[in-house]
Amino acid sequence: MRGEPLDAETIVSATEEVLRRHGPEKTTVLDVARLLGVSHGSVYRHFPSKAALREAVIRRWLDRVREDFAAAARSRESSPPDRLRGLLTSMFAAKWAKAKEDPELFATFRVLAAEHSSVSSGHVAFLIAQISAIVVDGIAGGDFAAGEPEVIARAVLNATSRFHDPMHAAEWCSPEVEAESEAVVSLILDGIRAR
Repeated sequence: MRGEPLDAETIVSATEEVLRRHGPEKTTVLDVARLLGVSHGSVYRHFPSKAALREAVIRRWLDRVREDFAAAARSRESSPPDRLRGLLTSMFAAKWAKAKEDPELFATFRVLAAEHSSVSSGHVAFLIAQISAIVVDGIAGGDFAAGEPEVIARAVLNATSRFHDPMHAAEWCSPEVEAESEAVVSLILDGIRAR
């Protein structure tokens, strides 16, 4: 049995390890408890369900890239069109890398996205906020046509979903995906620019 106190962060780390080992379908709370050397009741004292455990793991997993996305969005050294292009391309690259380099956690992310979990919805809201901030600056600076920033941001996210939505991950292995994503981003930027 475990000697030191059990905290939520330790449980999340153990769950991440078990998810990487077994994947989202086969991972159980008992597996996590076994790895920690505690009863499954000890895990449930911190997390009410397997779903809550998965959400905590994926929230932390996504938080690792959020700062990079936020930095790309708020960089004042580039024009709003360049910032939007940078944000979108870094977002695509991060998702593609996660799908390739961390397939089991990416599969967990895909499950949460399909379930429209609060973590998945929160991630989408975060991305819309980042895009919206760039659009606000672009409209204010005359780079983008006038419009409702959040509506534009949501449209941009929807138009690029093939390159970042986990449901499209199988398509990301295509050798043309990078060129195709660049073409879509260019089309979007041309479509929202001020005339």
